[in-house]
Amino acid sequence: MTPPAPQPSLSLYAQFRAFLLETNALALAIAVVIGAAIGKLVSTIVAGLIMPLIGIVLPGGEWRQIKIVLDSKGNAILVGEVVGAALDFVIIALFVFIIAKKILKTTPTTK
Repeated sequence: MTPPAPQPSLSLYAQFRAFLLETNALALAIAVVIGAAIGKLVSTIVAGLIMPLIGIVLPGGEWRQIKIVLDSKGNAILVGEVVGAALDFVIIALFVFIIAKKILKTTPTTK
């Protein structure tokens, strides 16, 4: 039995390129960048379009400033910020879901 022939050493660039292609790390990195861009776009739409409309409906308008003051030192629970962040998350998640569903159309499997 003969030992396998030694393979020539790959350059660091070749090793890194092989790693990216074999582990789908490049696809993941692209997805993260696109996801961040979509998140920023949707956040802007939410802040510039949807939230002003909600502000018209709610009395006072600046509903993100709602807080529950706990003491005289200024400690407070920022209810408006928490609700706003949750609403942003739900809207962004919905947009990402819709886009992913359109892009990743699955083919029906046969049994």
